Amino acid sequence: MSNRQKPTIVLVHGAFAESASWNGVVVKLQDQGYPVVGVANPLRSLEGDVGYLREVLAGIEGPIVLAGHSYGGMLISGAATSNKQVKALVYVAAFAPVEGESALELSNKYPGSTLGDTLNPTTLDDGSTDLSIKQELFRQQFAADVPAGEAALMAVTQRPIRDVALSQGAGEPAWRETPSWFLIPAADKNIPLEAQRFMAQRADARETVELEGASHAVTVSRPLEVANLILAAAKSVR
Repeated sequence: MSNRQKPTIVLVHGAFAESASWNGVVVKLQDQGYPVVGVANPLRSLEGDVGYLREVLAGIEGPIVLAGHSYGGMLISGAATSNKQVKALVYVAAFAPVEGESALELSNKYPGSTLGDTLNPTTLDDGSTDLSIKQELFRQQFAADVPAGEAALMAVTQRPIRDVALSQGAGEPAWRETPSWFLIPAADKNIPLEAQRFMAQRADARETVELEGASHAVTVSRPLEVANLILAAAKSVR
C-alpha cells in the first residue's frame, strides 16, 4: 500500500495532557508510512471541542483512522458521526459514550477512580472551573509507569479541562456505525477498569487489548502497544 492510499491517522489527546503525549506513538506510525495529525484539543466544552474536531477532519482528504485518549474518546465518538471518511475508531484508555452520557457519569459508573481527590480547581470569570491535577500527585494518579523525570515535565505542561466539558452529555456516537478498537490500561486510576471493559463490550469492539500494569498515560509509557493497535485498525481500511 503506498503512502497515497494509506489512511490519515488523527490523534486526539484528553484532559491533563497535550498533543506531545502521542509523540512515541507518532514516530512508530510514521515509520510505517502513515500520515499523522495530532489535534490540539481545546478542552473547553464537549460541544465546542467536538465541533473543532469536525473542522479538522473536514480539512483532510481521503480515509481517516481516528484515535482518542481519555476525554478524547468523547470527541471522536461525536465528530465522526455521519462522516464517511472515518473508517475506524480507536479508544485508548478512553470514553465511548452513548447519547446523553457524560465523561463524569461514565467515570462514576463503576468504583475505582481516584482522580477527584487529586484535582486543583481554578474558578473562571464565567463561573465555571478549570481542573488540573496537583503537580505533586500527578505521577501517582496519571502516569505511575512513566519515569519520574518525564512525569514531572508532564505535570508542569498538562492542559486543564473546563468542568463543563466533563459534565455535558454526548450526542449520537459514531461507534454504532464505525468499527472500533479499544486499548485498556489495567492500572488506570482515572477511568475504572470495569468502566472501560463495559464500554468496549457495549461498542462491540473489533479488538480489545488490556495492558497489565499500564497507567492512564499509556500513550507515553507503552507507545509500541498503542501504535500496534492503531495500525491494526488502519490495516483494516480497504
